[in-house]
Amino acid sequence: MPLPGFCLGDGQPLTDATVRLRRFGPERAPVSAVLGGISSDRRVADVGDGRAAWWPRIVRPGGPVDLDRHQVLGVELLPGPRETAIRTLTPTDQARALAAALDHLGIPRLEALIGASYGGMVGLAFAATFPERLKQLIAISAPHRPAAHATALRGIQRRLLALGIETGRPAEAVALARELAMTTYRTPDELDLRFDQDATPDCAGAPYAVCDYLKARGRAYVPRMTAERWISLSDSLDRHRVDPAHITVPTTLLGFTSDQLVPIGHLDELAGELPHLRAFVRAPSLYGHDGFLKEEAVVADLIASALAEPLSCCLSEIAA
Repeated sequence: MPLPGFCLGDGQPLTDATVRLRRFGPERAPVSAVLGGISSDRRVADVGDGRAAWWPRIVRPGGPVDLDRHQVLGVELLPGPRETAIRTLTPTDQARALAAALDHLGIPRLEALIGASYGGMVGLAFAATFPERLKQLIAISAPHRPAAHATALRGIQRRLLALGIETGRPAEAVALARELAMTTYRTPDELDLRFDQDATPDCAGAPYAVCDYLKARGRAYVPRMTAERWISLSDSLDRHRVDPAHITVPTTLLGFTSDQLVPIGHLDELAGELPHLRAFVRAPSLYGHDGFLKEEAVVADLIASALAEPLSCCLSEIAA
């Protein structure tokens, strides 16, 4: 879907000014948007064509986001695949692009915006910027500001990616940056549980089992992300700032107490400053930031409850 005349917050137009989205569910049903992390795409639900969806257990017929009753928009993040330059953008730019796409589709208001990780940051920005266009927000593993520790880790990844571009080895840089990212998405306890008893290699320089796992995850990521796009999106995470007082729509939060990238204290702060907090679930998880992908029961219960509860009902904090 083209966005003619759309410019980023820095005043610069996009070379690829297109929002790519996909509709799921009944055409005349209430419309919700579902957005994920920087690795997600518009394929939020399984359509039976053999290609992987990123949240198929959550968005499905009869599921927590019930495709028998809800129309869902899966949205791909800017910059698009034909954008070859590194761009300076924010989650608010993503929110503005989503609003423009809704205008094009003739959708005045979303029933809900469900966002996880970076998608939750976009959701917070959308709620703050376009409160009249959103009935409720469900934000998972998404703070109102980045943690300095997370910015430091992402900064190392961006320097790896920049070095790959400069040396003509961008694919290797993407793979290596993904390896580092995986150690921040998961927890030390999870890696210990899986790899602590593995054999030690015979000589220095030979791979350990945990390193082989990370290298496999890095190689698998290369076809899905360019170095330039990753730098743009990674930097966007660290430019994220939303004043919780400006988020006046009913909001449900979920955070994982083991998350290295989104410390639970930041979500405590966000929850304490939201004018209309419906519920805040603080859940333990072996998987850290990847809890939004791995802790399906917790995520499913939270979303199903939020979509089922009357919006006049303001819930207190829940401990999972």
